[in-house]
This record gives sequence, structure tokens and C-alpha cells, in this order.
Amino acid sequence: MEAESTRQQKVARQVLKDLSEIFRERGMAAFNGALISVTSVRVTPDLASAKVRLSIFPSEKASAVLEMVEAASRSIRGELGRRVSKQLRVVPELTYFIDDSLDYAGRIDSLLKK
Repeated sequence: MEAESTRQQKVARQVLKDLSEIFRERGMAAFNGALISVTSVRVTPDLASAKVRLSIFPSEKASAVLEMVEAASRSIRGELGRRVSKQLRVVPELTYFIDDSLDYAGRIDSLLKK
């Protein structure tokens, strides 16, 4: 896997920042009372698509909330487009994934305590 270019990293940081604000502004009520954090964004070299990792709390709701996010994907991308229109010509196509690293760390922690 090749290293990300500076441009990819800048776009990824911008997308992460703006998506985080969008989820915060829409609030927990829009997503069944779940708190959504954007943990990472990876942008393809052509800047046409981005993989977005979401941390969802409580994690029991993760798959249901991910479906809600995917259903609202067009409006989220539209909002992102309005925010990055000055910096980007093309808004990346967004693909969402659940980042369960916190759950994984929690499981390891509880196993170590036993």
C-alpha cells in the first residue's frame, strides 16, 4: 500500500472535520439517540471516494444507526459539498464503516481484569 499524498491527507482531514460537525449539528435525536463520532477518513488517490469510520455509542445500536446514516447519505454528502465547495471540485463518494476499536479495547480490558 502506497503512502497517502499530502493532498489526500488534507482532503481527509477536511472531510473528517466537516462530517464531525454535520453529525454533531444533526444531533443524537436524528440518529435514534446515538452519539456518532468520525474516527478516521481515508481518501482514494483520485479524491473521488472516501472511507469513513464511525464510532457509535451505545455500540448496541451501531448497525441500526449505520443503516440510518447510509439512508441519509445523500443529504449528508450534499451538506458536505456545501461546506467544502471552496476547497474541492468534487465531493468524494462516502462509504461508511463501523469503527469498533473501542469495543475491542473494552473487551480486552474486561478479559484482563478476569
